[in-house]
Amino acid sequence: MFMIRNVSKLLFGETSKQDLLQIDSGQLYLIRPRSPKGYSECIFKESTAFIRRTSTPHHYQLVIQRVFEEGEETLQEESEDEDADMNDRVFLLDESLHFRSVFRDGQAVFAWNDLLGDPDDTFEFVCDTATQPGQVNTFEIVAMQCQFERKYKRSYENATDADLEQFSFSTPTIPPIVRPTSPKAAQEQTPTSHNKNDVSLPKESLHTPRIVRTETNEQERDETKHQRDLPILTKELVELHLYDTDSGTFILQDSELEACVFDNGGWKYTLEVANPGKDVWVTQVIVPDISPVFNFDYLSFIFNAYQDEHAPFSWLLRFRDMPSLERFQEGLMRGLWEHLNETSWLKAKSDDRDYIVEAFQDITMSDVSEEEEEVGFEAENVEEEDNPDDVSFDETTQFPDDGTHEENSQLAVGTQSDRSFVIRGSRIGVFKHTPSNHLEFSTTINKVQTPKGKAFQPKKVMLHAGDSSMILQNPSNAHSVFKMDIETGKIVDEWKVHDDIPIINYVPENKFAQLTNEQTFIGHSKNAIFRVDPRISGNKMVDSELKQYLSKNEFSAAATTEKGYIAVASNKGDIRLFDRLGINAKSHLPALGDPIVGIDVSADGRWILATCRTYLLLVDAKQETGKNAGKLGFEKGFGKDAKPKPRRLALSPSHVAQFQHETKMPLSFTIAKFNTGLNTEETSVVASTGPFIITWDLKKVLKGSKEPYSIRRYSEEVKADNFRFGSDKSVIVALPQQVDMVAKGSFKKATRQSIATPVKQLRSRSSIVNSPY
Repeated sequence: MFMIRNVSKLLFGETSKQDLLQIDSGQLYLIRPRSPKGYSECIFKESTAFIRRTSTPHHYQLVIQRVFEEGEETLQEESEDEDADMNDRVFLLDESLHFRSVFRDGQAVFAWNDLLGDPDDTFEFVCDTATQPGQVNTFEIVAMQCQFERKYKRSYENATDADLEQFSFSTPTIPPIVRPTSPKAAQEQTPTSHNKNDVSLPKESLHTPRIVRTETNEQERDETKHQRDLPILTKELVELHLYDTDSGTFILQDSELEACVFDNGGWKYTLEVANPGKDVWVTQVIVPDISPVFNFDYLSFIFNAYQDEHAPFSWLLRFRDMPSLERFQEGLMRGLWEHLNETSWLKAKSDDRDYIVEAFQDITMSDVSEEEEEVGFEAENVEEEDNPDDVSFDETTQFPDDGTHEENSQLAVGTQSDRSFVIRGSRIGVFKHTPSNHLEFSTTINKVQTPKGKAFQPKKVMLHAGDSSMILQNPSNAHSVFKMDIETGKIVDEWKVHDDIPIINYVPENKFAQLTNEQTFIGHSKNAIFRVDPRISGNKMVDSELKQYLSKNEFSAAATTEKGYIAVASNKGDIRLFDRLGINAKSHLPALGDPIVGIDVSADGRWILATCRTYLLLVDAKQETGKNAGKLGFEKGFGKDAKPKPRRLALSPSHVAQFQHETKMPLSFTIAKFNTGLNTEETSVVASTGPFIITWDLKKVLKGSKEPYSIRRYSEEVKADNFRFGSDKSVIVALPQQVDMVAKGSFKKATRQSIATPVKQLRSRSSIVNSPY
């Protein structure tokens, strides 16, 4: 309960504020089991619940205030014999109320005794389904603190958890309420029969993805026993806390629980948090979507748990000491890694295991205080708000679409031409970058087609040779690529790479090759890396610079440095570093298990940025110790004791929970990119997921800032994004039907408001148009 105290201090501390807390919406019922008039009566169809201070010190009221529908309030004012309590029901917060909460039919319910009625009569406030679990928990705890103050005539601040627990009341089993449409209909209802399967749940179940059961049938007991009989990778005593989106804190739920990782067989594992022999709080299959984060400063582990298709709950486990946290981390990481790799954790090398475990440690919370971080953030915003580049578009004339309703899919940002190219179906929209950081529509390349006249939708595009041409691939032809002349908008050549080795991806020969007339580029298949030279006759692969593996390496992405060093990632999650083609990799970074969908490298080769579906991985390729100190992993292999420490750039589990609650979409990052440019230091990273664009500040990442990212939300899914070449201040964004250039200064710190509020959509000159060429 340590987190809620800070919130309560704010609530109780504002003595000028009459209302401490409120639940915005719900229905008030009077439950009378013995009354011949009916089991339940709806008092207020729409109402708000308040905890309100009184003029007497240490005395507080529970107030249920009626919310009028349109016209109702006027009618009431005209009535001369209206009772005062038709608008409000007021109850002194005293332990005699036995104020408590239950969870029933997917809704939170507050219940308390009707002290003026029969012994079994109770009031129930049924919260609206939109009420967050954290609101309910906070409301009940504040009510307990109010009851403590009334009883002992002193502040709750020095009360122990045990002192407050005496005001935590359980609820007898209550049948579901029959919800009538009007008070008159309620009076006509007959008592509801008791259903033995309707079990009232304890207050904690308001916050559990998997329902807490106070009673179990024989089948459920057998299932629990079977779970307990499974092999256990780790079992530790923990405190359990739940993230409250309203207060932004983790609130204690129970201080005496066991966290177990069970081996279900078939490379499947389950995390369970339970009170053995009593209640199961959380049961969650161990998959990357749980967004695991370990923090050793706070002896804690944060993760998300999912219930069916609903947004996740964000949980925190707090351990008693460092050894217990380390044992749990070893067990959970083993389960996650074995699930992803379907290989025994014990077969991995010890230094590889260290590399994997370090990637999931929260190294972004200990080095910088929140006060320092806030100052830095505000200073940055002040600087960027004064920047004239931070401009928004005005709506202008709409350009016509071609009626196909196809969506934008890819983005290529020019390095020399100051143009951006957006792929939509078999068309390409061309946009000019203006000096004032706007996008100005230039033209549309209307029909991408082979030299033989067959139209296709490009699978992969890359600007080439000083942005004078573009390399494209037809998804139905894995062995060739096509060259398009940008000036004419026509495909002018087909380059067959190899008869037997497909080309699934290609990148520039070096980081800035696109600024020059360099003709060659790097390609790879799932098991081979090679150079493509369009100038040679026949097949364009350079045989002397081919490195082919016999094993199934599943290469998925590649990137190059300014010197032409090459980083190649795979669907297995590992990364190979080469200083040149045709030889074995100098370094091999082990797989965390998640497929890598994209990779980028800083110009100097120091930083490697890999994109996985639910997180990014930032790896320092410079060796700090050992005989190769000062060398990059591209140049010399990492020594056994000199493996790099990866930084996992992930959204906080609580933000993931809010994102998914808002969008109902799973986390899935677009390929992350550094800002880049000649003689430009990489300072930022950009990626997107769903309707959110996220930028990471690398200085904050490396200093250990708690949340080193900012967001911008649109009302539509972001399809592609990248920085403008030579700048970290402007981001080019492709939405389904639009293209936008936005100032990084318009991105906001991730808060409940910024996550919930999309920016205004543009339907303007930045749209791709079907303009005559």
